[in-house]
Amino acid sequence: MSDTPAAPVHVILGATGGIGSALTRQLAAEGATLVLAARDAARLEALAGEVGATAVPTDATDSAAVEALFDRAVEQHGRVDGAVNCVGSLLLKPAHRTTDEEWRAVLATNLDSAFHTVRAATARMQRSGGGAIALTSTVAARLGMNHHEAIAAAKGGVIGLTLSAAASYAGKQVRVNCVAPGLIETPLTERLTSNETSRKVSEGMHPLGHLGAPEDVARALAWLVDPRQSFVTGQVLGVDGGMGSVQPRRSG
Repeated sequence: MSDTPAAPVHVILGATGGIGSALTRQLAAEGATLVLAARDAARLEALAGEVGATAVPTDATDSAAVEALFDRAVEQHGRVDGAVNCVGSLLLKPAHRTTDEEWRAVLATNLDSAFHTVRAATARMQRSGGGAIALTSTVAARLGMNHHEAIAAAKGGVIGLTLSAAASYAGKQVRVNCVAPGLIETPLTERLTSNETSRKVSEGMHPLGHLGAPEDVARALAWLVDPRQSFVTGQVLGVDGGMGSVQPRRSG
């Protein structure tokens, strides 16, 4: 019998986004078995075909769909070792200009999807000896930033969810962590990063003086769900160029 450990089985929600696709390619290169989920079936199938993964078109705001996704992963591979939620949106509006519909959409996309992921993953992981869950928050949930009220509230909820779930499931060896990125260059943030003025302002807010790449966040997420990090839980990892904890550099 071989002593080589079996490849970990990871479920990635929001797999076709900038960060999700970078994470997918990294984990695939490391030999993981992947089950990918996203709403756009065509893009999802293309990515899954590229890396040899299973594609399950899924609306992560639909709890029943997320439960079915994890059922599919267990039926196909026998277990789920890691679950990563890369689902997200970006709404930059002050509270008084945010409509009820926008507010509900931000909560559904960012917080509901995270809760559905935790509920579905923990139900299965605690029956199979444990696992790891990684969620995505934002530096704006820990640092007051103008016009971020809705997204900061939703992603702040993700941090609270992370900490509470880490406590609830530690005894079952299910680890729960999250990342809190700064401004990352993805299709979601293109409106900010493609404008020279706003880009320079954003770069100046990060002490390292530059924006992040999807791969920066992907590496952090991959580390958090790596079975070798068995002593890491309840952490909020800032992948933010120092923005959440260090004052920006002063010119001169």
